[in-house]
Amino acid sequence: MSIRDEVRASTAAHQDLGPGYDTAVAEGLVERIGEEIDKRVDARLSGQMPYQGRPPRPRPRREPGPGRIGLGAVVLGLGSMGMAIGATATVLHPDDSPGQVSGGAAVLIALIWIVIGVVNVAYARYRLLCAAYLWRSPAGCSVRS
Repeated sequence: MSIRDEVRASTAAHQDLGPGYDTAVAEGLVERIGEEIDKRVDARLSGQMPYQGRPPRPRPRREPGPGRIGLGAVVLGLGSMGMAIGATATVLHPDDSPGQVSGGAAVLIALIWIVIGVVNVAYARYRLLCAAYLWRSPAGCSVRS
């Protein structure tokens, strides 16, 4: 007996028995539906029953056109520049006291900008490699922009 038949039978029993048996009819229906769900889950886990739902649709990826950069590259570039400027300002004026730049502060500022540059260059190179990979393979690449 299918689930639909079970529901129809329970509805007919509810109409025949009256409102005094609402709880008993509902509990019986819930129990039968639960057993059917358990059977389906067990069958699916053991590989006897294929997945009946729709397969998930792949999300379309919008790649920037040739010669254009994506939103991710712009956000990374501008965000890293803003962070580098903020870090430089913090190193130059630690307590709002103007003064000369010491040797240690100059090295720290240079290190900040070098790290930001390396991150941006690495991202740009990775995007180029990914674009070449996408050109050769329809499988896609994990870079999101």
